[in-house]
Amino acid sequence: MKIHFIGIGGIGISGLAQYMHFQGHEVSGSDISDTVITQKLRKLGITVTVPHNASAITNQDLVVHSAIIRPDNPEIIEAKAKGIEVLARREALLQILNTSKVYAVAGAHGKSTTTAILTAIMEGSAIIGAESKAFGSNVRYAPQSDVMIFEADESDGSFINSNPHCAIVINAEPEHMEYYDYNYELFYDSYRTFISSAPCRVLNAEDKFLSTLIGKIDAIWLYPSRDITNIEYILINDEPHTRFTFKNFGSFDVWGFGKHIALDAALAILAANESMDIEEIRKNILTFKGIKKRFDIVGTQEDTVIIDDYGHHPTEIKATFESVREYALLKGFDKITAIWQPHKYSRTIDNLEEFINCFEGAQELIILPVWAAGEASRDIDFKEKFKRYNLTMADKITRANNTITIIKDKEALKTLDKGLIIGFGAGDLTYQIRGTA
Repeated sequence: MKIHFIGIGGIGISGLAQYMHFQGHEVSGSDISDTVITQKLRKLGITVTVPHNASAITNQDLVVHSAIIRPDNPEIIEAKAKGIEVLARREALLQILNTSKVYAVAGAHGKSTTTAILTAIMEGSAIIGAESKAFGSNVRYAPQSDVMIFEADESDGSFINSNPHCAIVINAEPEHMEYYDYNYELFYDSYRTFISSAPCRVLNAEDKFLSTLIGKIDAIWLYPSRDITNIEYILINDEPHTRFTFKNFGSFDVWGFGKHIALDAALAILAANESMDIEEIRKNILTFKGIKKRFDIVGTQEDTVIIDDYGHHPTEIKATFESVREYALLKGFDKITAIWQPHKYSRTIDNLEEFINCFEGAQELIILPVWAAGEASRDIDFKEKFKRYNLTMADKITRANNTITIIKDKEALKTLDKGLIIGFGAGDLTYQIRGTA
């Protein structure tokens, strides 16, 4: 088939595009601007048009678009005029995953990490919502296997169409509620549909919503507070690892710090244990090396460590911050600086009180402008709301070697070159903090 992906620069759409390319289909795509992802796709031989343009639609058999693409997009209009089938990503999943044995990982937080850990443990293809540092991509193609390890997305309801053989749910905390019109029953019904569609289910019994399903459905239940014990944080070759005892399976080491890392790993272990020996799982999990933009150590020297983290919800930031404090303690740092680029006005306003509390332990907090992600601007008084912190409002940061400069009104306010510095956000902060912006 000839398949065109609109919004191909997004992590989710790019994953599907790469997978179909590896399967032998003729793939093209478009996006609003060039990014690291679009450049990588071109290197694979995929034609990418920037920006969107009707001329990109020629004789394709199918056009797939991401959730944020509007009906008035010139490529959608052109495709429909030519009689080419047009599907949203969530609709296309029914065709793309219909022949695979899918291990689908869902939840508000921890999806990418859990999916990447499961990918390290099991053989098979994988599509992850972040780049696995073990193989330098968000896609692994294994044509010899019918297994697909898939990060299932609830943000547009597409996880319902992921054809799960095994549904793995870390948590079901309300998120992306704008898609569900802030209807909580609709949101939870989507999770019920996803879970009930899979013959194998691995669920967190201590999640508020998932716990209501105990006794109503057959599942492999994880009780983190009793099943995961003896958690300790260690450095292996100066890299962060969590060591924990899991049920009667013995001890496991997994890359990263935090109780949430142990929980993610435990769910992956239970899912893999359906078809794999526990000793093979214990060995394979050591090949997990973290994922890009999740506690991603992007700069280090004797008195400074710089970390990039994708956390953009207060629950994620709070969990990561616990890991940050542990890491700073082991490294002997007495200063933690947090740089936050809020992601979406709606998310920031909906969770403002939680955001105010999730940076506890930071000796300094720097807040950058909201990354709007297409939303209209709304007033948020960050200076007043976050006044209890040692706060700096800034426009952007720049980096040279291991020194970060804080910029406001095109002037350098200060430099950071000591202690642990961590950036949180799902916008372009990842490029700023890496010095590639």
